[in-house]
Amino acid sequence: MTAVQSGIVVPTTATPATRALLACSAGSAVLFSVVSLTQAFTREGFDLLRHPLSMLSTGDLGWLQISNFLISGALTIAGAIGLRRVLRGTPGGTWAPRLVLVNGVAMAAAGVFVMDPGDGFPVGTPLGQGTSMSWHALMHMVCGSIAFTALIAACFVLGRHYSRAGRPGFATASRLSGLIFAFGDGWAMTGGRAGSLTLAVGAITAMAWIAVVAMDKRAALR
Repeated sequence: MTAVQSGIVVPTTATPATRALLACSAGSAVLFSVVSLTQAFTREGFDLLRHPLSMLSTGDLGWLQISNFLISGALTIAGAIGLRRVLRGTPGGTWAPRLVLVNGVAMAAAGVFVMDPGDGFPVGTPLGQGTSMSWHALMHMVCGSIAFTALIAACFVLGRHYSRAGRPGFATASRLSGLIFAFGDGWAMTGGRAGSLTLAVGAITAMAWIAVVAMDKRAALR
């Protein structure tokens, strides 16, 4: 937990549960990145320049990415609870955990609603984009948009938190992570070249930053 004295965050004693919850945030970023990128470079027919990581949820091995979404989402939710405990009473301490929580819930929901196969993946799928979208693919897009928006916003809220705490380096890194994700998402949504790659880089960068924040707060506990 933390206390605030004259605007300065003072670490106080934390329970083992709080430490574990914050560690879950780091676990989420590592799990999602490793499982997604391992599949991206090993599954036949997948091209990160053309296929979003969400498309890994399709095909015979789709259960791997579905499980990745569900477990990573659950870990993110746990991490949000930990962040709420340590950020309570500080600038951004209300909205940052809420936004991370929304991100986790939407991430798990994106695992429930699967994208449609497309553009040659899985192998045997016709090249090019389909002319129609299933209801579950549409729901995946909605959940993904909510998750992305919440995570980008969380980065900027945490930037304010660190600015007020007198840590300009962390404040800049937080805002830069949000900008990278916002650019990557925007580039992908407008059909930019290699948009699926820029989206993946942005998402992983922002997730990694939330993990850094969680571990930073965990290290400040005593």
